[in-house]
Amino acid sequence: MSIRRRFTVTALAAPALLAAALAGCAQRGPAGLDLDTSITAASQSSRVRFVVLHYTSTDDALSMKLLSQGKVSAHYLIDTPGRAYRLVDESRAAWHAGESAWYGLNAMNSTSVGIEIVNPGWTDGDDGKPQWHAYGDRQIRALTILLRDIIQRHGIAPRNVVGHSDIAPQRKVDPGPLFPWKQLAAAGIGRWYDEAGAAAHLARLQAQGTPDVAWFQQQLQRLGYTSPQTGTLDRATINVLAAFQMHYRPALHDGQPDAETAAIMLAML
Repeated sequence: MSIRRRFTVTALAAPALLAAALAGCAQRGPAGLDLDTSITAASQSSRVRFVVLHYTSTDDALSMKLLSQGKVSAHYLIDTPGRAYRLVDESRAAWHAGESAWYGLNAMNSTSVGIEIVNPGWTDGDDGKPQWHAYGDRQIRALTILLRDIIQRHGIAPRNVVGHSDIAPQRKVDPGPLFPWKQLAAAGIGRWYDEAGAAAHLARLQAQGTPDVAWFQQQLQRLGYTSPQTGTLDRATINVLAAFQMHYRPALHDGQPDAETAAIMLAML
């Protein structure tokens, strides 16, 4: 192409390019609306206040099918090899929490990011008792990276990184007693208790006696759990205590109000 021809083509194209650029600047909102997005308010925050962790109770293929095509969903899925999938954008609600509450706040789907980890949960053991299944190292490595990013971007408080059983203790037990809460806390993720303080409290309680049921119910409420406040060790209270123990004392999560559980609670003041 000659220089003259190139100049002619360029000269003819310039007005069209300029018009397209100006049109792009004008289209800042829905058709017919002059929407200026150049100013951002100082007083605002992320909609995300919580991260809720789950296990899927099934294998990789079915987990993906259920969470991507079914009536439940999660923002992220971590499969057995440790690959992470984003299934729902964080700006939108995923259907993972169900009927739940934390520190008196409901509608957890609207204010949380849900992460599902492929894990069978528990199966029947030879002795008839539940046989829990451990998480893979690659899964926890991927989860740690993902959680750090989510927590940093949304400013999520440690106490608001929770399991499904924490926010729905009457109907859920995931992510189960083999989920490595302590390991995550050592990596700066989530809430844990002062272990030295708990040991000191336990020694005192063993000498003085274990608090009554009403005390445990009050402590559970203080720590975010939805618990009856009746002073009676009913099934609902046992379920909430078991959820707390599964998170902070997974070796024994029978829902009984014992001295060690009380000591851990006191070490979380």
